Amino acid sequence: MSAKRRLSLLGLDGPAILKEAVKILDKRVEAPSRRAFLRSSLTLGGLAMLSGCTLSDDENVEKALTAVSRFNDRVQGWIFDPNKLAPTYPESMITRPFPFNAYYGIDEVRQVEEESFRLEVTGMVADKRRWRLDELRAMAQIDQVTRHICVEGWSAIGKWGGVPFSTFLKRVGADLTAKYVGFKCADDYYTSIDMPTALHPQTILALTYDGRTLPPEYGFPMKLRMPTKLGYKNPKHIQAIFVTNTYPGGYWEDQGYNWFGGS
Repeated sequence: MSAKRRLSLLGLDGPAILKEAVKILDKRVEAPSRRAFLRSSLTLGGLAMLSGCTLSDDENVEKALTAVSRFNDRVQGWIFDPNKLAPTYPESMITRPFPFNAYYGIDEVRQVEEESFRLEVTGMVADKRRWRLDELRAMAQIDQVTRHICVEGWSAIGKWGGVPFSTFLKRVGADLTAKYVGFKCADDYYTSIDMPTALHPQTILALTYDGRTLPPEYGFPMKLRMPTKLGYKNPKHIQAIFVTNTYPGGYWEDQGYNWFGGS
C-alpha cells in the first residue's frame, strides 16, 4: 500500500490532530500555566512540523507520517497520568473465547519449555540473575479484568493475573529514572515502553489467564499486560527484559506504528 493511501486511510489531518490534542490537554492538565504552555507548544510545534512537509510524493508523505507519529508520542507522554486507572469489569463480562491475535497464525504459536526457561534481565538493573517461573510465581500476585484494545479496531475483555511489574522492577534494582523498558520474546517479537507506564499499578507481568496458567496462545510463559496501552504494546512469550536510556523501538513501531501506543 502506498504511503499516500495509508495517510488517507488513517485520516491524518494536521489541524484536526492539533485541535484534538488541545482538547485533551484542557481536560487532563489542571495547572493553567502548564496547560497554556503545552497548548502553545502544540500549536507552534505542530504547525512548524506539518508546514515543513509537502505531501507531493511518497518520500515526503513518509516523513510527514513519521513526524506526526513522533509528535503524537510526545503528546501522549505529556498527558499520561501514571495514577489514573483503566476501567475494570466483572468476570461475567469476560469475552469467551478470548480472541487470539499475533503477526502469525495460531498454528505457529511458539512452544516454550517451562523447565529450561529462564527470564533474562539486563541493562540498568542491579540484579542481573536469570529468573525461573517458580520464582516469579512465588511473588505476590494480583488479578485484573480489563479490556484489551486492538489497533485494528476490535476489543475484548479478559482476566489476567501476575506480578505487579513495578514490584518486579524494584526487586531487581532497576533504575526507575531510566527512560525505557524493553522486551524480547520467544516469537521474535520485541517492543518497549516508557518507565511511567512500566510503574503504573495496572501493569503486570502476567503469568495466568482466567485463573489458569497462561496458555501458549495467550503468551506462555508470560506476557506484559497493560490496559493503558493498545494490544501491540503488550508483548507475549517474554524471554528477556532490559532497562535502558537508549530508544529500543519495537516490531510494529519500527514499521510506522506510534511508539507510545496509549489506549
